[in-house]
Amino acid sequence: MHLIFLLLALLPFQAQAWTFTPGQICRLTHETPDAKIELTYDPAKPLYSVTISRAAPLPNVEPFTMRFIGAAGRVISTRSHTFNDEKTAVTAQDQGFGNVLDGLQFNNTAEAILGTTTIQFPLDGAAEPTAQFRKCETSAGV
Repeated sequence: MHLIFLLLALLPFQAQAWTFTPGQICRLTHETPDAKIELTYDPAKPLYSVTISRAAPLPNVEPFTMRFIGAAGRVISTRSHTFNDEKTAVTAQDQGFGNVLDGLQFNNTAEAILGTTTIQFPLDGAAEPTAQFRKCETSAGV
């Protein structure tokens, strides 16, 4: 009985799984104890976005870099990124996200880098939700 209470107490501290959510705007999300990553795709525009957010403010610097570590490692940078008003979230948008999706689907770790600040996201379990996100299509009435 004590084991059940111990396991239930630990549940909120476990990392959230990578989640794909279909809809008019498709979403791919993952949350760690330190930060959240959310990708969106709006097929009507078409426009992709990636947003990294955390509780503490992020440094307002250029470039915003994503590094993917693993078998298909790559580094992607942009100076066309924006911050929310509180500087706790950074967003990059583009009409194509193949490099980002390849990075998420085929590697072990993703890192969001702003200056000397690096936020890591483990990519365990990201491959299948990323594959679903790639096929994002809106359903009639959704």
